[in-house]
Amino acid sequence: MPRKLLLCLAATAALAACKGEATAPPPTAATQAPAATASHAFAADINAADFAELVKTLASDAFEGRAPGSKGEELTVNYIRDQMQRIGLQPGNGDSWFQDVAMTETTADESTVLRLDQAGKTRELAFGTDMVIGTRSGQPEVKVDGSELVFVGYGVDAPEQKWNDYAGQDWKGKTVVMFVNDPGFHVDDATLFDGKRMTYYGRWTYKFEEAARKGAAAALIVHDTAGASYGWDVVKNSWAGPQYDLPAKDDPDARLPAQGWLSAEAARQLFADAGLDLDKAYKDASKRGFKPVSLKAKVSFDLKSTIAEKKSRNVVGVLPGTKRADEAVLYMAHWDHLGKHEGEQGDNIYNGAVDNATGVAGILEVADAMAHQQPAPERSVVFLAVTLEESGLLGSKYYVSHPTFPLDKIAGVINIDAMSVAGRAKDVTVTGFGSSELEDMLKPLAANQGRTLHGETSVQSGFYFRSDHFNFAKAGVPALYADGGEDLRDGGVEAGRKAAEAYGRDRYHGPKDEFDPATWKLDGTVEDLQLLYGVGKELAGGDRWPNWYDGNPFKAARDAMMKDKGAAPTPAAPAP
Repeated sequence: MPRKLLLCLAATAALAACKGEATAPPPTAATQAPAATASHAFAADINAADFAELVKTLASDAFEGRAPGSKGEELTVNYIRDQMQRIGLQPGNGDSWFQDVAMTETTADESTVLRLDQAGKTRELAFGTDMVIGTRSGQPEVKVDGSELVFVGYGVDAPEQKWNDYAGQDWKGKTVVMFVNDPGFHVDDATLFDGKRMTYYGRWTYKFEEAARKGAAAALIVHDTAGASYGWDVVKNSWAGPQYDLPAKDDPDARLPAQGWLSAEAARQLFADAGLDLDKAYKDASKRGFKPVSLKAKVSFDLKSTIAEKKSRNVVGVLPGTKRADEAVLYMAHWDHLGKHEGEQGDNIYNGAVDNATGVAGILEVADAMAHQQPAPERSVVFLAVTLEESGLLGSKYYVSHPTFPLDKIAGVINIDAMSVAGRAKDVTVTGFGSSELEDMLKPLAANQGRTLHGETSVQSGFYFRSDHFNFAKAGVPALYADGGEDLRDGGVEAGRKAAEAYGRDRYHGPKDEFDPATWKLDGTVEDLQLLYGVGKELAGGDRWPNWYDGNPFKAARDAMMKDKGAAPTPAAPAP
């Protein structure tokens, strides 16, 4: 997933836990963690040495980039389980440490081309260079022959905004082309949607879902670095190789036969051949009353894919509460990354050290501290390492539909994804700042460290919708997604932003995201973990039920959930 960068560069009723979930096979010589890890003496407190040891192992070449369904998964989930056992947690899914997540693995044939017939000529767009394309249909072959291409602006149907880019046409059999982000973003119009802050309508996941609901044959998003918040290389790397989805029976969202992205250069030529100017199209698409525009072109392709039905696993450990064990606080991080890209020259292991070996190491460090604290937590504390985040937050989506604690019994969720390793900061970044009362608990703890809270700088990037807490939020459970700030004690804001930009440019979703003891400054990482531990400690040691702030779109779901279950949440405060 695309997701948060170094310094914060985005249901149905709850079901009880299923007993007897299949456990992972016993570790073999091929699926055991490197022996060197066993020689490390872990301490009970949150500290840099233990954190570094965990990240170093998880992000090692031996784990092959932690791709779901691979040898790397076996190493990863067994290693996480072993660490949870070492800490003293108990299996968190009935009598199992694992929660099976069925998945469909789809690998597109990268020799696929899109053939455009336009303005009396034919040209072909190449996979990876001009476009990427894939299918979530589970079909080994998807053919589109002569589908009309229509530009639909930002691909948004938002009744509350009085905005519908699809109005007035039947979309069956057509291929829609659209921009990423929200109306108004590219023209800097603060009166449209939430101004520079991306809404869910701006996310590529929404756009494909909406195109499917409208009945389109395919959808293509025009890439631009500012609107997506990442470059074309990130798109190309993320869409190459195996892609994963929940089986259709486990996922109620609508699906297209085929979906993908166009490079900015390919899109500019497409628009020009239709007699349109791409820059002007950005302006036109940001005006109320925008109408779809034919691109005077037809697209054809024969997308062949290798399909395999597999399963991956969430890892779940629990520290039972001493007084209210039926209530829970939940820490989470995703363990998966992009794996090993066979056939790619040079370093082809996408180690995912920051994204997200740091998060997994973080929840394990918090678990160790919590398991040894006195007094012990009164509420149970769940430590959840989820799979398939990079494939669309699928592991957390599955958990929310099959929770090990009913959602109305989860007091709050703390998500750790891509921790800062740039050093100590004077501030704390809260992605989605102003969302829930969990921030009221974080604020005084940050003040004790001499730090202040603020929202993410890149509000246009939609990071709130790009990490696993979002599935809990949609279901109504208050969730906190906080990380190190950008105002570093050594170098200030300039140094923090340079570090973030360098990570996004050089390492994010690439093979250079590796553990680097020479440059990583973990004193700040430890401070961040101490803050997040402090929030969970307070929440697990009391009887408070934080709510969303008034006006938050997820508050109604939480209120209904708690009312139906007979629990009384604390009255919500207004957003700060």
